[in-house]
Amino acid sequence: MLRLMIFLLVGTTAFSVHAQSDVPLPSWNDSASKAAIVDFVTRVTSPGSPDFVPVPERIAVFDNDGCLWCEAPLPLQVEYVLAELKRRAPQEPKLAKNEMVQAALKGDFEQLLAGDHHDGLMEIIALTHSGMTTSEFDQQVRDWKDSFHHRRFGHDLKGMTYQPMLEVLAYLRENDFKTFIVSGGGADFMRVVSEELYGIPPEQVVGSTSRTKYELRDGKPVLIKTMDYLFVDDKAGKPVGIHQFIGRRPIACFGNSDGDQAMLEYTTIENPHPSLGVIVHHTDATREFAYDKKPPSSGKLVSALKAAPERGWVVVDMLKDWKQVLVGESD
Repeated sequence: MLRLMIFLLVGTTAFSVHAQSDVPLPSWNDSASKAAIVDFVTRVTSPGSPDFVPVPERIAVFDNDGCLWCEAPLPLQVEYVLAELKRRAPQEPKLAKNEMVQAALKGDFEQLLAGDHHDGLMEIIALTHSGMTTSEFDQQVRDWKDSFHHRRFGHDLKGMTYQPMLEVLAYLRENDFKTFIVSGGGADFMRVVSEELYGIPPEQVVGSTSRTKYELRDGKPVLIKTMDYLFVDDKAGKPVGIHQFIGRRPIACFGNSDGDQAMLEYTTIENPHPSLGVIVHHTDATREFAYDKKPPSSGKLVSALKAAPERGWVVVDMLKDWKQVLVGESD
């Protein structure tokens, strides 16, 4: 009898743990948003379902800034740019005299963002993202990543990712989806960290790119970064980037701003397969940030939010839908 009781106790406990681990999206509250995501995945992956989608067509795309990791008060790539300028300016007098570098170091983002194309910001990005080999750039990003701590929360880079969205990525991959980042951020920048943070390999990162030149230096092949022929993977550029670098139309799209609206439209309007569009709405000022019309720096959400009901896009309310926001909350 004692052995039977032990067996039943251990067996019941094991079953409970197993059952709990099988619950999808554990950091999500039982909301309509979670139900919509789970229902969609169930429908398109169940053999015999009228909405079944073959594995090769199960493509899901995700914006990065504000969708997979925090973009406030500054996008994290801009934080990298500022760190590089602070590191290099004392050693490079010519760089330190640059008007836009001085504006950046003073925190004058109004000057950097002036003009239709944010010329000042593009200038400091060019100074910190070109003229070196791809290997040198990768190492600089890794060094920055290892020393980064968020200015408000103090978390490292991993700690500034969204736990609920990491669960969505894992859930989709468990159901044979191929997950891609499609972001306005620099592709080379994101590729350094995407696999470690999200499990997304570099070849599945679509971002803003520019021309890279091949050279032999001291008999060794190198690639040199430039800012020539810049392709900005934002707004209408996102569907173009998907076509050029993925070659398949997504059936699931996750974004958080008007910059993702074209990608959401491309995914969900007249798609031959069932499709899902999701907008992450920043509504939690305590655990993260609350913004839409007036973001701290980027991530404006107005027209996409207005279009969501008509298009059937799921709007995720961070405050109401997520039990946990940042991975760093559990540290």
